[in-house]
Amino acid sequence: MHFCLTDLTADITQNCAESGASMIRLEIRETGDSGNSAGSSRAKTEFRFIAGDNGKGMSANGLDRAMDPFVTDGVKHPGRKVGLGIPFLIQTTVDSGGGWRISTTRGGEKTVRSGGIGREGSENSTESESISGASGTTVEAWFDLTNVDTPPVGDIPGMFRSVLMFAGPEEIALKRRRVSSSADLDYEVKKTELAEALGGLEDVSSLVLLGKYLRSLEGIEDEEEE
Repeated sequence: MHFCLTDLTADITQNCAESGASMIRLEIRETGDSGNSAGSSRAKTEFRFIAGDNGKGMSANGLDRAMDPFVTDGVKHPGRKVGLGIPFLIQTTVDSGGGWRISTTRGGEKTVRSGGIGREGSENSTESESISGASGTTVEAWFDLTNVDTPPVGDIPGMFRSVLMFAGPEEIALKRRRVSSSADLDYEVKKTELAEALGGLEDVSSLVLLGKYLRSLEGIEDEEEE
C-alpha cells in the first residue's frame, strides 16, 4: 500500500526504468503549499508528476491490460494475482479529485488514455494514431492537495535519491518546480552529472552526500550531528 504521493511517483518511475529505456525523465510540479490544507482560502493547490521513458512502449491492448487491476504479467511479482501500479495510481487520482493521462508509443502506434478531473482529464478518453518516431511511455498524474482524501506528499529528496539508484537507464533526469507562498523552487539534476561530481553513486559516502545535496536544493537544512 502507498502512503504518500512520492511512493506512487517512485513506483511508476520504476516501471519506466524497467521498460528497457536508456533515458527516463521525472518532473515534479507543485502549486500552493505542500501537504493537505482543507479549508484553506488559497486557490486550488496541486501536486503533479510526469514520468517518461524511451523504452519499448506498449500496444493499445498492452496499455489496457496494465490498467486492469485483475491482470498481472506474473514476472515482476510472481506471487501476485493482481496488478497494483497503474490501477492504484488511477484510483488515487480519482479519489483525491485529480486526474491522469498515459501516452505510449510502440511500433509506430501511439495510444493515449486519460481520465479524472482537470483540463487534461475532464472526461475519460481514449485515442490511437499512427506516428513515426521513437517508442516510449509517459505517465502524468495530478492530485488536489486541498482534498481530504489526498495522501501526504512525502519525502521528495528521499524519493529522488531512490529514483537515481534505479538500475538500467544510462541517464535519469529529474526536474522540480514549486510555486508557493513560502518559497519557490526550480531546479534540474541528472544522474550522469551527479555521478561525475560525486565520483560515482555506488558507495555509502556518495549516497550520503547525494542526500544532503538534494535536501539543500529543497531548502532543507540537515541537523547538526551530535
